[in-house]
Amino acid sequence: MKANLLTLLILLSAALGASAQPSPEMVWIQGGRYVPLYASTAEKAATEVDGFLLSRYPVTNAEYLEFVRANPEWRRSAVQPLFADEQYLAHWKGDLDPGDRAPADHPVVNVSWFAARAYAEWLGMRLPTTAEWEYAAASGSTRRDQDESERRASILAQYSTRSTSGLRPVTASETNIWGIRGMHDLVWEWVEDFNAGVVTGESRNNTDVDQGLFCGAAALFASDVTDYAAFARFAFRSGLKGDFALGNVGFRVAADAPHTTLQASIQ
Repeated sequence: MKANLLTLLILLSAALGASAQPSPEMVWIQGGRYVPLYASTAEKAATEVDGFLLSRYPVTNAEYLEFVRANPEWRRSAVQPLFADEQYLAHWKGDLDPGDRAPADHPVVNVSWFAARAYAEWLGMRLPTTAEWEYAAASGSTRRDQDESERRASILAQYSTRSTSGLRPVTASETNIWGIRGMHDLVWEWVEDFNAGVVTGESRNNTDVDQGLFCGAAALFASDVTDYAAFARFAFRSGLKGDFALGNVGFRVAADAPHTTLQASIQ
């Protein structure tokens, strides 16, 4: 079976000896080349992304509930303001009761970057990097090398027709060629280096760059001026802080291949 269709079910409870921990279904993303939306002139047009594991679905309310059960410091009433603002799990009914507004199979939202990172570490995993996330999200539903105009049209069609009535089960989201669901869905997702892409004139000793990044001329610095979805994600990430907890931001987990034997077995 081809690597891009092969999935791994990681039984974390057995591996880590903690039966309460969720066991996310992980998909192997074969490495390849990725073109960042913004890159300095000194960087190559495309960079290599090593193979990695990515969870098929965003983390759900049910999975996050197990996390706060096992880690009381991350319950809504106990979390430190330094790590999450007042909107942290604001839609949950209580510390250990998501309630009707947060169905078990819906993606968890209103979680900060600090909380998402702590969850991933609890599983012995991590958040995906921006490059990993964008690389995994770039493929279409039937091809890894989907035509860019075709992919953009598909995403824009999803954005323009999607219901605004609320979130939906993670299993109801669109699937790409890797078998990953919901990469372009109602929920935006935290990445490990979400704020690493903000480049200012000060960092380049050139204040003209600021004018380009914070107005319409930002397109002049982009590798693809027509990629609306990537611009939207870039702009959104650039305005976030690690303690923000927003009703349209969730996350999924990632991991490196545990060892070469496993990596060879999935190629």
